[in-house]
Amino acid sequence: MTINDVCGVIKGRVLLPGDDGFEQAATAWNLTVRQPVAAVAEAADADDVAALVRYARRAGMTVTAQPSGHGASGDVEGLILLRTGLLNEVEVHEQERVVRVGAGATWGQVLTATGPLGLTGLAGSALGVGVTGYTLGGGVGWFSRRHGLASGSVRAVEIVDADGVPGRVTAESDPELFWALRGGGGDFALVTALELGLYPAPGLYGGRVIWPERRAREVYEAFLEITAEAPRELSVWVNRLQPPGAPPMVTLDLAYLGEAGQGEDLLVRIDKIEGAISDSRGVVPLADLGAIAAEPTAPAPSIARAELLTGLDADAVELLLAKPVAPLVNVQIRHLGGALAEPGGGAGAGGVVAEPYLLGLVGLGLPHAADATRAKQAEVVADLESYVAGRKPYTLLTPGETAAESFSGGTLARLREIKRARDPHNVFRANYPVLG
Repeated sequence: MTINDVCGVIKGRVLLPGDDGFEQAATAWNLTVRQPVAAVAEAADADDVAALVRYARRAGMTVTAQPSGHGASGDVEGLILLRTGLLNEVEVHEQERVVRVGAGATWGQVLTATGPLGLTGLAGSALGVGVTGYTLGGGVGWFSRRHGLASGSVRAVEIVDADGVPGRVTAESDPELFWALRGGGGDFALVTALELGLYPAPGLYGGRVIWPERRAREVYEAFLEITAEAPRELSVWVNRLQPPGAPPMVTLDLAYLGEAGQGEDLLVRIDKIEGAISDSRGVVPLADLGAIAAEPTAPAPSIARAELLTGLDADAVELLLAKPVAPLVNVQIRHLGGALAEPGGGAGAGGVVAEPYLLGLVGLGLPHAADATRAKQAEVVADLESYVAGRKPYTLLTPGETAAESFSGGTLARLREIKRARDPHNVFRANYPVLG
């Protein structure tokens, strides 16, 4: 049996190296990541997924699944890349407050469907990201302070197991696998759909306020004051930005899950900072949630690094402000806490995120800038060494990092045991495998 045999296995398109369109189909979202796969298979439906898994099992091959390639590691040489973008159905059950989401659906599709009903899922900051990969990896987003990790909202998972047999996994039917799939990544089964709990969204108030760099200290002081007393419905992120070809600036990104008047009252501290370049605060339709952080909506070459922080105080702010952002594009701090830090939240292998802040460092991945970007990221982390927790959210791992940097020793050992039991022939490979 050769890789050419895969072409007759599924109804969807299969591309091999040398075929027209192969390079584009194999391209990750982050254009700095190369994916030297043996084939790209585009599943037409869940039956195609099952057929492909059965083929891989017989052929002794491994399948890695991606709808769009967000979160790709590049560690896929010789694998079959399964594109699940056509499995993008979204079915809202309003009375039950549940949404069934196909493996290829994005958060933008979900919020477009649920927003008019006054309901939301636990989306991240970029609505073009696929729901499935984000949720399987835990998922820290705008509403996590109120409701916890996105993985905690999972009610059921539709899968294909390592023998190519479809099934539906719940807490009652298979508690061990259900636990692993909620935050442990995609190493244990191929997911074709998720059923997620939805949450009331009586309103959403937020936006981005931008100031010139000279206001940075005032903005960080306001950030510390607001986050010290913020209710769980309010999430605030601060950014030092250095856009290419533009002057440096500082921003606050804001999202309050509630009525606009309450959000305005909570954020009056911001009005004391003069000289804003722009201020987009207002009522935000859920379908426009991604506009707050204004993250890229098209593939681009970038290099990112994330670190959880054990705290943030005036001394840390001084360290953050002491040096220019360049050659990075963004140095971001997200306020966490709230429901994320509470044990027993039902988030499965994602567990508890006890650290109250998340540091994100993003720079250009172009050849002439890559080395300087990585060096600057390392410098910022070294400067903040006494605040750096030493672990990272699973969904924010980047090429060269491993699952061991996201999980405690006990959690990782349990995930590895489940992997060996459920997929002994390594039919599946997550972006960041637990046995890697």
